[in-house]
Amino acid sequence: MSAVTTQFFTIRDEAPLKLREGGELPEVTLAYETWGELNPDRSNAILLFHALSGSHHAKGHNPAIPGTDDRWQPEMHDGWWNEFIGPGKALDTDQYFIICANYLGGCYGSTGPASIDPRSGSPYGSHFPQLTAADQVDVQARLLDHLGIGKLNAVVGPSVGGLVALSFATLLPERVDRVISIASGFKTTVLNRLILFEQILAIENDPYFNGGNYYDNGRPDYGLALARMISHKTFVHIDAFERRARRDVIPEKEMLAWYNVQDQFQSYMLAQGKKFVKRFDANTYLRIIDLWSRFNPITEGGAEDEVDLLKRSQAAGHKWLIFSIDSDFCFYPEEQAELAKHLTEAGVEPMHITVHSDKGHDSFLLEPHLYTPHIQWLLGQ
Repeated sequence: MSAVTTQFFTIRDEAPLKLREGGELPEVTLAYETWGELNPDRSNAILLFHALSGSHHAKGHNPAIPGTDDRWQPEMHDGWWNEFIGPGKALDTDQYFIICANYLGGCYGSTGPASIDPRSGSPYGSHFPQLTAADQVDVQARLLDHLGIGKLNAVVGPSVGGLVALSFATLLPERVDRVISIASGFKTTVLNRLILFEQILAIENDPYFNGGNYYDNGRPDYGLALARMISHKTFVHIDAFERRARRDVIPEKEMLAWYNVQDQFQSYMLAQGKKFVKRFDANTYLRIIDLWSRFNPITEGGAEDEVDLLKRSQAAGHKWLIFSIDSDFCFYPEEQAELAKHLTEAGVEPMHITVHSDKGHDSFLLEPHLYTPHIQWLLGQ
């Protein structure tokens, strides 16, 4: 597998970078990686947005990223979309220049709560501001300017990344031709907000959380592990738990005192939570699920309603491809149907594909053959 190196882009303006919710940052660094070659007229670039707990490392092998401490675990070294990016694949590196950046607020090289605040010399912690999808669009547009890319061939976003792709298309419609939204939606549902709130409570109530200022006093691993377990059951179809869970029951003494683990499914979920805390930062998790929970492209885009917002896509001539997964418990197929409906009402005719899978939301990571022909078709239009 080919090696790849993370690159860094830093925004240092005379004035602090102002965010949509009123916060500001004195400077911002984005970690990013690229694959393929930019053509002479710079028209073949594709911007890929990652999912909730993903990273900018989508393709190849990267054993180390500066500034990530021990969070860059071995499971992260190989790209999360290896089977989708490369010669002849969905995002063909013989034809396209692919860019993926770690989100602002992230913990894999981009400026986030664990980063050092230059004003204090200490980690931002609780002082790191709230973020919106519009903020992600703003800073990644600055990255595109840095790379000399005026207009993208496409934006691609699975899961939470699909929300950011929608925001990019409606906030900067003149800067993209095609939009690919995979297992995502139009705006956050009540069910999602409740599930996300459960995760927020899990982290906030960890005895080590300390309001987000825990970097010198022990991490809130219990709360973050519980949050991950709450979310994980929406990513994996329930039938897949039987295939993934070990057949033996592993006793658990670190996280449990009185209760004894009863079956392999409880063992599996505990293992998922304990594995996750080794590679992720709780404050980053809170910032991104807060972004997701409050996401509403109409208000963030300053539009009157759905049609007013998506008329921007119609005026820009965008071509849309939307994927649903019929077994998805995280972004239900009805959510993609809502997005397709609003696009149609705005005069855009999207291509809407339903993938039949027994793997749930995780299908977009595991089954490239179900997505690749349709992505190649759209990019060829």
